[in-house]
Amino acid sequence: MKKHSIQTETDVNAEARHCLRSLEAGLRRVIRGKGEAVHLALVALLSRGHLLIEDVPGVGKTTLAHALARSLNCEFHRIQFTSDLLPSDVIGISVYSPHLETFEFKPGPVFANVLLADEINRTTPKTQSALLEAMNEHQVTVDNRTYRLPEPFMVIATQNPIEHHGTYPLPESQMDRFLMRIRMGYPGWEGEKEILRTSQNWDGVDFLEPVATAEQILQLQGAVREVAVEEPLIDYMLAIVGRTREHENLALGVSPRGSQALYRAAQALALLEGRHYCIPDDFKHLAIPVFAHRIVVSTRYASTLKKSEQAEAIVQEILETTEVPL
Repeated sequence: MKKHSIQTETDVNAEARHCLRSLEAGLRRVIRGKGEAVHLALVALLSRGHLLIEDVPGVGKTTLAHALARSLNCEFHRIQFTSDLLPSDVIGISVYSPHLETFEFKPGPVFANVLLADEINRTTPKTQSALLEAMNEHQVTVDNRTYRLPEPFMVIATQNPIEHHGTYPLPESQMDRFLMRIRMGYPGWEGEKEILRTSQNWDGVDFLEPVATAEQILQLQGAVREVAVEEPLIDYMLAIVGRTREHENLALGVSPRGSQALYRAAQALALLEGRHYCIPDDFKHLAIPVFAHRIVVSTRYASTLKKSEQAEAIVQEILETTEVPL
């Protein structure tokens, strides 16, 4: 097969494979024993999606976001969300300039390639909603003027699901903007031992060097759209989606945005694994992180599990009982 640039060929050429391998290897050096979380973070990046990392403190949520941003030669901003944060603190504000005798827009931290929204559920719904337009349309509107955000643009948000005092749960419309919700989880015995062994000998995230530019990421994101998805796989995905909308234990099923999200994520996973075509396992592997945070469990559903765990259990049940195309 002839080799062409990734802009015009659906296959993954040597340069793209090297870029993706370097990205993943660097992240795995920092995030020990969490290869799955690293893999999914890269899928979100390639899909032009946003990532919600939900887990207890101290398991590496913020570190993963920092490491991903540092691995890219792109602009990175971090916002520590608090209860007194205002929308203008996120998107920017128009300030009157006496010299120009007009209002001048001062961009906020959202004008970055990678935005870390740390503890996003600690700010008010009004400030949370300031990110809706940015996440969906890659732009912000201030005083009836629209400003485009830099490309690529990705929001990585973190939240602690255990602590509820002083938090504001994200509404469904906000959750639907995230391509995936993932958890880091505690490291295994050997993984934590490795963390302890290496923590005194190097500087973690500061050790990373950029291995990809904004232009390379945009090329890879373009290559994702060229990954082939056969008709039976689309039917398989829509069968899963349809069952979430009809399930007796769900008050709200997956939206069309959710369908598009899984489609793009499956293409990105195929690209990341060196394929120019999708397989059923791509959709099965990603259905829970892409769908579980988009569905709403009915109050009639009796379970000892938390709401997020109930949603994941229902998606898993649907996957197990939906016929897979051969």
